[in-house]
Amino acid sequence: MENYETLMTSARGKPRITMQKSKVASPVTPLAKKPQQRPSDKLNPKTVDPFSGPRKCQSTFAAVYSKGGIPCRLVHGSVKHRLQWERPPESIPFDPLLITLAEGFRETKHPYTFVSVEGFKEILSVDGATEKATPLLPKLVPALKTALAHPNPEVFQRGLNGLVQLSEAVGPNLNDHLKHFLSCLSKRLMDKKCKEQVTITLQKLEQYGGKGSLAAIKSKVPTYCSIFS
Repeated sequence: MENYETLMTSARGKPRITMQKSKVASPVTPLAKKPQQRPSDKLNPKTVDPFSGPRKCQSTFAAVYSKGGIPCRLVHGSVKHRLQWERPPESIPFDPLLITLAEGFRETKHPYTFVSVEGFKEILSVDGATEKATPLLPKLVPALKTALAHPNPEVFQRGLNGLVQLSEAVGPNLNDHLKHFLSCLSKRLMDKKCKEQVTITLQKLEQYGGKGSLAAIKSKVPTYCSIFS
């Protein structure tokens, strides 16, 4: 008994050590606020500097543009941009300018996108465009076909617009070359997002190409309904 009391007394005499876990406050990283888009961002998208020096893997259009090979410059307006040509567009040879502009449809950065699209449209609207553009159709086919097969929806849309503008300019002269584009268009018809755009494009091709274009369209898109029927 004495030993027991001695042990208990000894145990009571020892100070109780309380282990406290040190609580270290973990730093809280504030969530980064997404910058709000300004109205001017739509008018002035992120721009590459074409004069910043040579870049690796430059596209054909970017290389020509950076060397001043496109005879126009971009004028930034308060409402919209426009092109200012160094001389009247009708006096500029279509070869190779029209082909280079069509190759620019694949670009995804400003100012290349604007210059290629606007330049292509303005060149095809000059007097005598039909006679100047028709001999270049074999050279234009690869550039337009590449844009139409591009996975980027904006590039694809530019390809559609360019094809319609070319069809309007050269009319039935494009019929012999339609087969090169219709394979791309028939595939895009399967995509619900592109179906309406492609259908309108086919209708425009028939409108400008006349009845001679219908056989070519039907050969690749059997479900197409003629606008003349």
